[in-house]
This record gives sequence, structure tokens and C-alpha cells, in this order.
Amino acid sequence: MTTTSEPGTDAGLDHFRTLVALQQPTWPDEAALGAVRDRLAASAPLVVPAAADTLRSRLAAAGRGEAFLLQGGDCAETFAEANADRIRNKIRTILQMAVILTHGASMPVVKMGRMAGQYAKPRSSDTETRDGVTLPAYRGDMINGHAFTPEARVPDPERLVQAYQISAATWNVVRAFTTGGFADLRQVHEWNRGFMRNPAYARYERTASEIDRAIRFMDACGADFDALRTVEFFVSHEALVLDYERALTRRDTRTGDAYDTSAHFLWIGERTRQLDGAHVDFLSRVANPIGVKLGPTTTPDVALELARRLNPDGVEGRLTFITRMGAGNVRDALPPLVEAVARAGVPVTWVTDPMHGNTITSASGYKTRRFDDVLDEVRGFFEVHRAAGTVPGGLHVELTGDDVTEVLGGSEEIDDAGLALRYETLVDPRLNHQQSLEMAFQVAEMLRR
Repeated sequence: MTTTSEPGTDAGLDHFRTLVALQQPTWPDEAALGAVRDRLAASAPLVVPAAADTLRSRLAAAGRGEAFLLQGGDCAETFAEANADRIRNKIRTILQMAVILTHGASMPVVKMGRMAGQYAKPRSSDTETRDGVTLPAYRGDMINGHAFTPEARVPDPERLVQAYQISAATWNVVRAFTTGGFADLRQVHEWNRGFMRNPAYARYERTASEIDRAIRFMDACGADFDALRTVEFFVSHEALVLDYERALTRRDTRTGDAYDTSAHFLWIGERTRQLDGAHVDFLSRVANPIGVKLGPTTTPDVALELARRLNPDGVEGRLTFITRMGAGNVRDALPPLVEAVARAGVPVTWVTDPMHGNTITSASGYKTRRFDDVLDEVRGFFEVHRAAGTVPGGLHVELTGDDVTEVLGGSEEIDDAGLALRYETLVDPRLNHQQSLEMAFQVAEMLRR
């Protein structure tokens, strides 16, 4: 792999700079930004193109109904929480969920983290006002600090370098946990047994017992559990800050194709998916598998045009549509999109994001979601695909492996007062460890049906 290429070859990769790029920080020092871009462009890739190609084939299988994607992690990672314990807890949660979903789906589960790069977030306003003081909005640790001070809120391009360095360290820890025995199937199942010891989860006893019998059966048949001590794991984030993504784009020496080596999978958010915008243009020119978030205002024509621009060759696994409709909208807003794409014969892997369309403000002022709404959107997603004869390919959730209290409900019955106990997110509320596993058991039942 090379870090540079012929000037004419890369000219297209910079075409996005001539287009409108929404949700970008206002950098105060262009010279400093340029110096940071040069440093990142000379840095080692975080992922290799061959692994992105492998993920594309896995997502193609999910689009055909031969696998199921589980994508989970923080709404916005923070530099301060990039420690081994927090990373381990997220990995453990995703692995536990994957075992449950694998049993329910009777097919492989593709495991992907919103990790090692999810350091920037779009915001509804460029500024934030408190007590008559207005400062730039917090856009994630990649851009500025969360503290409400003039110094912290100034966008600092050096944070792009920090994001790269901490992403590299995070990815190293992820690989250590997923290839060093931590992911042993028997150990993951033992963790799920611990979850079942709580009487609140008795309703999932049948599924847990079936998984237990299946693992014992494999053991009795002489299954090679040593081969099951490692798992394939991919990382992803929203491709929001285009200066960062462009600087980490490399040419693959095998094919000459460009890959964004900041992650295996990148997605375009609901706020930046303009057909003539910079984000769509840039990601149309890299070979990674990519996703687009589609909200309830998306029309069939827009969905089809996004597919045409982002996957003109109709490559399976290249394009994932991540729908975020809201529980009250999914059964009405999703069918026209699914049906239009199916009629056009466009290869798309459909994934549900049941988090972002269900955000509310609690009576006590916390930004939160109701667990029942989250599950209802997943249920609606499956219903729509069943009615259309299409494939529900995966689940995209904001979660943490810690015992936070940010989402209302679940068998733990977190209420409004309970939100204050451990509300730790700096941006969006996440499912905690227990809620994530409970979701996995319920989605497994939907997959089985």
C-alpha cells in the first residue's frame, strides 16, 4: 500500500472541496489545519484494504439473508474513556449479544463496533448558549472540548492527531481482546449465564437453555473450541470530518483503488447525505463498504439516487441503508423505500438504527429514549421486510458495556428519577450492558420468527 499516488489519480478524491460540506468545524487557523493534514497523510493506515474487502463480502451475505450484522458502540467516543476496561466491556457486550443473535438467526453474525474513530458528532446548531453566554457547540473530542469555556470550545486541529493516535490504540486493544482468547465461545456463554441469574430476565430462560444445550452438543461432538477462541471484528464510524477522512485515504497497491483507512466501514449521516454534497461525493470515491442513514423524510427517489451515486456498479455489500425512522414512523415510512429498492433490483443491505428516531426529553430534563420504543422500531423493521419479502440485514445500536442509566425502561425499570444515578453520555443516551443483552434476546426471538 502507498500513502501517495500520481497527482492526476487523486484529483477526484479532492473534488469534495469544491462542494458544500455541512457539519464541518470552523477551524481558526488554516495553516495549522494544513500541517495536521500533512502529518495524518504520512501516518500509517489504521486498517488495511483487504480487511475492508472481507467486510464487504460479509455485508453482501447479510444483504442476501445469509448473515446478520450487529453494529454497536458509543454515540460519541471520548478520549478520556479510551481505556482498556471500557473497551473490554463494550467488546464483551457485543460478543454476548452476537452469541444470542447467532442462535436466534441460525446464521453467522457480523460483529462491528462503533469504535476507534467515533469522535465527532453532527449538531443541530453551530452554537450553544448558557446563561446568556454563547460559545461554539461541542462537536466531539476530535474537534473541541466539552467544557463550556471559550478555550475548550475553540476547534483545534491537533485534536485530529489525538483522535488518530487514540483510535490506533483502541484498535490494538480491540484486536487483543478478539484474538487473544477473551472471545472464547464458552466464556462468552458463561457471561450470559451470569446475566440469566437475575430473576428479572426469567422470560429469556428458554433461549438461554437452548444455547446451553447447543454448546454442550458441540462439545460432545468434539467441536474444535480452540478455533472458536477468536472472532472476526470490524470497526466503523460516521465519516463526518472530511479533512480527517481524506488525510487517511490511501491507494491500494493491489488494485489502485482508494480506501479510507480510518475504519473498515464508514457511514454518511442523516444530516450530511445531500445528493450534491461533499460527503456523498467523497465516499463515492473510496472502495470501503459504506452506509447511509435514512430518516422518515427520505423519498424513494432519493434512496435510489443515493444508491446510483454510491454504488453505480451494483456491487453486493458495498452499500448499507441504515434506517432511523422512529417507532411511530417505521411502519409507514419504510415500506415505500424498501419496495422501490426491491423493484429496481438494487443490491442494498438493510439495517435498522432504532435509537436516533426515538429521542425524547424526560420530565427531569435528560435527553433519553424509551427502551420499549427502541424495541418497537426493531419490531416494525422486521414486519416491513417480512411483508415486502425482503431481507432485514442487521441492527445498529448505541450501547455501552457499563451500567449507566441513560435509557428509560427495560426489565431493570429505569425511571425518570433513575436517569440521574449514572447518566454519563456527553451527547446521546446509550443502552447499558443489561439493556443491550435484553434487546439481543428479544431480537433473537424476532429473527427466529
